[in-house]
Amino acid sequence: MCFFWFVFFVGGIHILGITREKRSILKKRALEWSLAFFFFALVLWGGFDWKSSFQFINQVEWEVLSVLDWGPISFAVDGVSLFFLLLTTFLIPICVLISHKSIRILFKEFLLCLFFLEVLLVGVFLVFDLLLFYVFFEGVLIPMFFLIGIWGSREEKVRASFYFFFFTFAGSVFFFFTILFLYQITGTMDYFLLLNMKLSFNVQKWVLVGVFLSFAVKLPLIPFHIWLPQAHVEAPVAGSVILAGILLKLGGYGLLRFSRPLFSEGSLYWSPVFIFLSVIAVVYGGLMTCRQIDFKRLVAYSSVAHMGLVPLSIFTYLIEGLIGAVFLMLAHGFVSSALFIGVTYLYDRHHTRLIKYYRGPALTMPLFVFFMLILSLSNMGFPLSCNFVGEFYSLLAGFSYHCGVGGLVVFEVLFSAVYSLSLFNRISFGPGSNYLLFNRDLNRQEVFVMLPFLIIIFLGGIVPFFVVDLIKNSLVFSPVS
Repeated sequence: MCFFWFVFFVGGIHILGITREKRSILKKRALEWSLAFFFFALVLWGGFDWKSSFQFINQVEWEVLSVLDWGPISFAVDGVSLFFLLLTTFLIPICVLISHKSIRILFKEFLLCLFFLEVLLVGVFLVFDLLLFYVFFEGVLIPMFFLIGIWGSREEKVRASFYFFFFTFAGSVFFFFTILFLYQITGTMDYFLLLNMKLSFNVQKWVLVGVFLSFAVKLPLIPFHIWLPQAHVEAPVAGSVILAGILLKLGGYGLLRFSRPLFSEGSLYWSPVFIFLSVIAVVYGGLMTCRQIDFKRLVAYSSVAHMGLVPLSIFTYLIEGLIGAVFLMLAHGFVSSALFIGVTYLYDRHHTRLIKYYRGPALTMPLFVFFMLILSLSNMGFPLSCNFVGEFYSLLAGFSYHCGVGGLVVFEVLFSAVYSLSLFNRISFGPGSNYLLFNRDLNRQEVFVMLPFLIIIFLGGIVPFFVVDLIKNSLVFSPVS
């Protein structure tokens, strides 16, 4: 673990030492260091024991914390955090590649912002101290605020950055007070010690409300979703990829990590309410997505619909639901990120996001249309795609919990087919547009960026067992009395 932080530190210092005028060298070095981070995450995966849960446990003691009577801080990896670590380190090199031309000012500072964001995200998935988790969890807001506000692509980028910051910060305040309350009761903020403690039902019941509210904003769950479409539309392509691919997963990861293992009785008590809110998010999010006329906003609203399945799956109290929640978050991280990259390639060529102006790219952009077809089918949960596996487990958990819940969640599959196929059909086929001239297909770099996503999407759909087995063996269950 310490070597991981050391590599981040050395990489950041190296990028900082390169002059801003050498743009191509900055891109090359940032790509090399980000790939080194990804390689180290792969090494962790290769050395991971599939039959056990928490591994590579490190406990760090700082003298400055001993004055505050704060015990050692635990860092560890389990099967759930390992895959989110892989997702994070995979997407950052992609962000470096796709931002070389679109980021025209302060490119060096942009790369440093990406590295700082990656450090914080890795900390979220590795730390098992509640207060330090909150520091990393909230620290993510700072680089994302600058990514949207400085390098956003449209005139309302500053407003969107404040939307993002204040909405998510306000939600996280509940989690901060929850941590302080738990510390007052238990005298510790160590996750592993809290796992072995028995909290009273009343404590669990009200603590879980604060936990759920903070993570529901991050997902985001309706009605806490207002900040998401605006942030996606105004963010640069790298910001949209990170938002859809990783940041939305922090809410689901937090619910999975804290709600069920630490507050099992409280989770059982509130589960009908949380599932009801999730069903509303799935149905309403699907309907809102179908009526969008801006293709980037359409992909953003589809995230609201898809991520609504995550808390529903978690609070069904079934192993199928827990597996489905993790698998769906991972699948959405790849598919939604690739969709944002695809629609950005289209926007870079024609500088409009209104779907009505696009017709006929299939005639002159066959590579682009091929990639968008695969991604559209994956987004609607077509068999052999990783989204299909996640949605299948989630639907199975929904029907096992209650037939009414399962019947309503089926609408998510229907709506996703409607808006995915409608978007693909309207921007790909038909006679050539009278407003736009489609004369340039994807270049070699753009194909190389999209290709890894397609490989992972198919591997996750065809051979999901190597992910499912590891997730199943790593999930922490707490007994419910």
